[in-house]
Amino acid sequence: MARILCILSAVIFVVKTDDVSEFNATITAVNVTFNSTVNRTIAFKTTTAFSLFSPTTTVNNTVLGKKNLGKKNLGKKNLGKKNVQDKRIDQDEDGKRETKNGTADAKKGPDCPPLGLKSLRVDDSQFQASSYLRMGLGPHRARLNIQSGIEDGDLYDGAWCAKYEDQNQWLQVDALRPTLFTGVILQGRNSIWSWDWVETYKVQLSNDSETWKTCMNGSEEAVFVGSRNEPETPYLALFPQPAVARWIRINPQTWYWNGTICLRAEVLGCPLPDPDNVWQHLSEKRSGSKDDLDFRHHNYKEMRKLMKAVHEECPRVTRIYTIGKSYTGLKLYVMEISDNPGKHELGEPEFRYVAGMHGNEVVGRELVLNLMQYICREFRRGNKRIVRLVTTTRIHLLPSMNPDGYETAFEKGSELAGWALGRYSYEWVDMNHNFPDLNNIMWDAKENDTETVKTANHYIPIPEYYTKEDAFVTPETRAVINWMQDIPFVLSANLHGGELVVTYPFDCTRDWAPQENTPTADDSFFRWLATVYASTHLVMANPDRRICHSEDFQQHNNIINGGAWHTVPGSMNDFSYMHTNCFEVTVELSCDKFPHASELSTEWENNKESLLVYMEQVHRGIKGVVRDKMTRKGIADAIVKVEDLDHDIRSAADGDYWRLLNPGEYKVTVWAEGYFPSTRRCGVGNEARPTICDLTLVKTPRQRMKEILAKGGRLPQDLQLKLRALRLRKLRASTKAINQRRERSRKARGTRSARAPRPLTPLA
Repeated sequence: MARILCILSAVIFVVKTDDVSEFNATITAVNVTFNSTVNRTIAFKTTTAFSLFSPTTTVNNTVLGKKNLGKKNLGKKNLGKKNVQDKRIDQDEDGKRETKNGTADAKKGPDCPPLGLKSLRVDDSQFQASSYLRMGLGPHRARLNIQSGIEDGDLYDGAWCAKYEDQNQWLQVDALRPTLFTGVILQGRNSIWSWDWVETYKVQLSNDSETWKTCMNGSEEAVFVGSRNEPETPYLALFPQPAVARWIRINPQTWYWNGTICLRAEVLGCPLPDPDNVWQHLSEKRSGSKDDLDFRHHNYKEMRKLMKAVHEECPRVTRIYTIGKSYTGLKLYVMEISDNPGKHELGEPEFRYVAGMHGNEVVGRELVLNLMQYICREFRRGNKRIVRLVTTTRIHLLPSMNPDGYETAFEKGSELAGWALGRYSYEWVDMNHNFPDLNNIMWDAKENDTETVKTANHYIPIPEYYTKEDAFVTPETRAVINWMQDIPFVLSANLHGGELVVTYPFDCTRDWAPQENTPTADDSFFRWLATVYASTHLVMANPDRRICHSEDFQQHNNIINGGAWHTVPGSMNDFSYMHTNCFEVTVELSCDKFPHASELSTEWENNKESLLVYMEQVHRGIKGVVRDKMTRKGIADAIVKVEDLDHDIRSAADGDYWRLLNPGEYKVTVWAEGYFPSTRRCGVGNEARPTICDLTLVKTPRQRMKEILAKGGRLPQDLQLKLRALRLRKLRASTKAINQRRERSRKARGTRSARAPRPLTPLA
């Protein structure tokens, strides 16, 4: 009876599985019938050989018939020959189906998620291979999108490569349970030195790892098309007939004529209940999340819907606003969460999360959207931690800084976007190199410092060239800079993907060194911020975790100075620290830049506590209000200096300020133009709440200022502030001119298109 129930549950599982939206837009497959599913499931139990769907199933796939290969088509020798007949069914560059002698017309089959080679859900121990060149090119490196180290020959190369060049080589994956296999995605080798990929391959399946059967296309062995012309683009091939098995083999048949057998792969498959293990559900690890959130990928339209839904659910504590538009006109939406949205409250710190700077690094985008939902619902439920966070902090969440890049990656889908598609802006600009490089401006100026003339260590103005209309600055970067200027942010994190590490400033190294530890004056606090996130991230904190690609960040406790990793001139982190009061780190959230939708709930659980505890750090250190002693009004732009820390901050428009500090005793000095400086001592405790440190200033006689200038004294330090404001006004003016010119051009193109005569239709 238990065995019959397992079989029935397997049937139900196959029929109801429909979780891979990324592939069903452009891929057609087979028509699966209920009877064929039952027959195949029972056959799996009663025979050691795997079983396929009914031979009457319509076939339409990326395959080459066995006869088309020719008897002598072995290895590299005949790769240049045309061995494909008109019978071949192929994929074009966009992954769409077409046949050489007609349009493909097949019914849609089961959509199965990735097995988890790319996401590391499949363990290294589940890989085997016929041979491999060396350990760094072993079968465990055959993961889609895995990146190699700088040098070939180390332990972390970018593919599995066979030792021998013949058609007897194979890569094998153990799914650990009966699985409905539906397809394979293939890539070539990632390397800056080598050029290798597999062009065609066969697939074999087994239930016992001893008896193997080749995937068939009718009466012929199916030969699938792999990589073409270059190694980085992923290519999907669906099986003519999906099949149930436990083991799957990829058997290369031909490969690049000037390379060798190397590949990276992902396997598509729906896990099924094991008829031999009725207690399987008890032994399996629970994955996903208990939080009822919208765990799926959201394109621009769906993102807007979700944000609107959150606002409608929590209208009292949320506000949606925009900070600008992308190159193609998509709005950069921000969700504000506060007990008094739309207004800066005296003494309340401002916090921001920025995600999607690189459009294909989508985990941050989805986490920020999930965070909106979570905070809203938990606030309504009266969760004390969330209520305290919302009532004491003004939170700003920007889920997509690069919506143009995201839409490009989204169109391809999680497994077919590759490693870099959608990373850059529409104008092919890496936005994390697009901010003004203030580091070298400051370092160059400091070389000319004297005892009486010191270079400013904060609020460094934007350089003149950056404000011009022809400056190569993306509209998204301009929008974020203006946003930073309008709101007195205290703490931020820039959410990225593709690794598991938290980096902190400086990102740019001195003297253009490719790698060099380049600490800020606040290095100890930045290390604390990075540690807070990394130590509460469920995967980063796991000492047994596998490294993502080629670098072992666990030896650094999963945090690293940005410059010590690799130099990034013009980063948002450095600009935020040097141009504003805001401290910012970069969080590499996950090994997989664009995980399948089925992985998103797990990513939320991995990052949920980290996202919350990091926000709470905005309340560390000291805060207060700088006031005029006579009028008791707040003094804007007062300079707040902490002794022995060569980085100052300034008070906001109402005179309030926040200085992030580790526990300790500090001597704080404040001064402003036209006032005598004031000093007091303030202590910071271990608790996650700020020490109140208010200061009052007394005005200096105006005549005293005139005397200083008459004697040839150095100009007031506020000259720097005026220059900064002037450059910002110029930047805004040039941005406005560019936007107006682009809008006129867009309207002109629309008018020309409307006026263009339609081509005549020839008579039949």
